[in-house]
Amino acid sequence: MDNAPLDAVIVGAGSAGLAALREVRKRTDRFLIVNDGPYGTTCARVGCMPSKLLIEAADAFHRRHSFEEFGITGGAALAADLPAVLRRVRTLRDSFVAGTVGITDALGARSVAGRARLLGPTQVQVNGQTYSAKSVVLAPGSRPVLPPEWQALGARVLTTDTLFEQTTLGPRMAVVGMGPLGLEMAQALARLGVEVHGYATRDLLAGLSDASVNAALREALQGEFTLHVGAQATLHAVDGGIEVRSGTQRTVVDQVLVAIGRRPQLAGLGLETLGVALDKHGMPPVNPQSLQVADLPVYLAGDAHNHRPLLHEAADEGHIAGMNTMAPAPRCFQRRTPLAIVFSEPNAAVVGQGLTALQQQDGLVFVTGSVDFARQGRARVGQRNAGRLNVYADQASGRLLGAELCAPAGEHLAHLLALAMAQQLTVAQLLGMPFYHPVLEEGLRTALRDADRQLPQTSESDLATCSAIGADALD
Repeated sequence: MDNAPLDAVIVGAGSAGLAALREVRKRTDRFLIVNDGPYGTTCARVGCMPSKLLIEAADAFHRRHSFEEFGITGGAALAADLPAVLRRVRTLRDSFVAGTVGITDALGARSVAGRARLLGPTQVQVNGQTYSAKSVVLAPGSRPVLPPEWQALGARVLTTDTLFEQTTLGPRMAVVGMGPLGLEMAQALARLGVEVHGYATRDLLAGLSDASVNAALREALQGEFTLHVGAQATLHAVDGGIEVRSGTQRTVVDQVLVAIGRRPQLAGLGLETLGVALDKHGMPPVNPQSLQVADLPVYLAGDAHNHRPLLHEAADEGHIAGMNTMAPAPRCFQRRTPLAIVFSEPNAAVVGQGLTALQQQDGLVFVTGSVDFARQGRARVGQRNAGRLNVYADQASGRLLGAELCAPAGEHLAHLLALAMAQQLTVAQLLGMPFYHPVLEEGLRTALRDADRQLPQTSESDLATCSAIGADALD
């Protein structure tokens, strides 16, 4: 590579960085991608994929508890081989990682392992060498938050960066943090036979803001693991393990999984050399539609700015940053409907605008349509009848604004809702569409009917006005 300025330098080979790389490679071969630390993306290595592998094993084993209801005997004799479960997690995880690593391995000298530091908007230093570029994409990713005093407890304190590397686990586990990933792992480990104690400072779990949906989730989780909410957890080394203190609660465990969030890896990146004001978190101003930092030829994408730390959002942001890096002038892109799913059982999700976000909008009047899955026909058939779905619709127009849910097959219901919101559909328009029988989606129809009853009626003959027949087997 000669000394002429590059067209682009991409810092970070995670989901956002690789998405930016895809766009840059379409337009030039004068680029450099730099990565510090493990390759393979957060999703493939320590996030989406290994966590779902663990959850699938846990859910498969947990089904034995419903066998007798189906007339199947012998479930009590089944056992989970935790080392074998973890071994499968790593084996399949490594295959997913290999696919992402192969992208940068094939780049030769255009891919460099090392810590990047900005020297200004168009200069990046890596391993003592300075590169000039017309534009820079910053996608350095994030790392788990782990308080320094907890690090002193050593290998008994885990994060998602280390959990899946364990060949086995102790019989007692504390999970500190009941956000999406903490809740998923707490339930999965409990279902695999680990005695789990979960800790959260807030009553609301899994990113939910609707108290009624949260209560349904809490009820569904009862009996699977112990949950302590409302007080800060502290860790202390004691004979026989680690003592977790939370309010008046004292519990001794063998290991602790800390899942209190991830922090953007911006330290030492040289953002102060950009000549723009940084906020109290050390973040520069970023346009969420263009990903441009101020008016500079610098773009910040993915978990690095912690806007929506989800893979599909990181990929979108990498795409936007990569496109704008190579464009004559940056463009603003319309972002997709917000969608966040938690793979607990029942699944939890927030689609579009959650309840709190809607309540904070001055002048907005909306209605809430609800369904309790306790009596939903298909859910009862499958012994999955737990959870609640709330949909929120604008009272004036009937347009669907958002939803919060914990429901069986909630991941699929959430996608249907996101598609509807992206098309700006009304409750009536959704009710005018087909719902097959008997399916879990009929639960969504029940919630929509509940919302529709609270909205101005525009027709007496439209199929959308069909009401429930009144029999669980038919509605």
